[in-house]
Amino acid sequence: MTGRPDWTGRRLEVEVGPVAHGGHCVARHEGRVVFVRHALPGEVVVAEVTEDAGGGFCRADAVEVRTPAAGRVSPPCPLADMARGRDRCGGCDWQHASAETQRELKAAVVAEQLQRIAGIDWPVRVRELPGGLLRWRTRARLAVDRRGRAGFRAHRSHRVIPVADCPITAADAMAEVTDRRWRPGAELTVVEDARGEVHVTAVDHKPQRRRGRPVARAVRGGAVARESAGGRAFDVSVQGFWQVHAAAPDVFSETVARMAAVPAGGVAWDLYGGVGLFAAVLAEQAGPSGSVLLVESSARAVEDAVANLRDLPQVSFRAGTVERVTEDEDLPVPDVVVLDPPRKGAGRAVVEAVTSRRPSRVVHVACDPAALARDVGLYAERGYRLRELEAFDAFPMTHHVECIALLEATGE
Repeated sequence: MTGRPDWTGRRLEVEVGPVAHGGHCVARHEGRVVFVRHALPGEVVVAEVTEDAGGGFCRADAVEVRTPAAGRVSPPCPLADMARGRDRCGGCDWQHASAETQRELKAAVVAEQLQRIAGIDWPVRVRELPGGLLRWRTRARLAVDRRGRAGFRAHRSHRVIPVADCPITAADAMAEVTDRRWRPGAELTVVEDARGEVHVTAVDHKPQRRRGRPVARAVRGGAVARESAGGRAFDVSVQGFWQVHAAAPDVFSETVARMAAVPAGGVAWDLYGGVGLFAAVLAEQAGPSGSVLLVESSARAVEDAVANLRDLPQVSFRAGTVERVTEDEDLPVPDVVVLDPPRKGAGRAVVEAVTSRRPSRVVHVACDPAALARDVGLYAERGYRLRELEAFDAFPMTHHVECIALLEATGE
């Protein structure tokens, strides 16, 4: 602390400035930056300070709108209503914004991150996925409060906000977890797969068992969900990774295939390959005389990938971290590399390992604009330039956005 009075709980009237990465906008008051949620650029709002750790900024929630923006709408979820104050659900960021406004905000964030971090001026347009703003989410994780009620946590808090429904999540899936009581402190995973089957798993983090390991219990359905993309079925662990938007797997695999354009007989790497979504389309392009290497750190995901792609003998599999596997000098030199790293991005070690093999193209999938910009900057240091960028509104109502970038070797 700097001796400045703590603003927590104080209400400030501010003029809202540009959107920032993270689901809030930037305002200023008495020389300090105020990150305001539930506001839109250009508005005048009353914001209540929710966090103040001292220094040059604090965080706040808009609790009253004096001058609304043209893109403001009434939230479809009652848990996003401004009248709830700090008791709003933390799962969504932009329920108060129209669909077009949400995509404009996300495009602005991606463009700003690329410019500020990677030094690239790039016009960004965020594409809408089929299905609209509601009922697109097929996978969700919920917490359980002390009274056994399922819900989502408040923003930047462990506090559980009980829910009767979640309008962005599949209705049948939500009905399975909100109509009953659960063990307090448990976490719930709910999945509605491509067949419409609902799977619910309860994870108890305080089991009465030796070693204190969390205990997962299937409440409904099984441990494996049957998903589909590109006309192919995929078995995926309900605790594993699969795109949460119902339309995303098809759209993303089509985009990756177009950008990758693996030549017949060519070699492709699929890093962070999961259960084989992208490896499947790469294998079809490479054909039986080509080869695809799938690398994935989750042993369970690799098992699923082997089963899912058993009809594609040109695909080989390596279980292990991308950093370690790509150190192997005996790996086939790739024509194309596809990466779908976790939210933190690929990082320097992986980018250097990939670019040292000099593939002609790299297709990089990213769910965080800042991580994308950092990685794009690292590719540039290694002689790879951004040639194409597709951005998708794969997480409507939230600040998240999915990007797929094509980078090509410049010959430098």
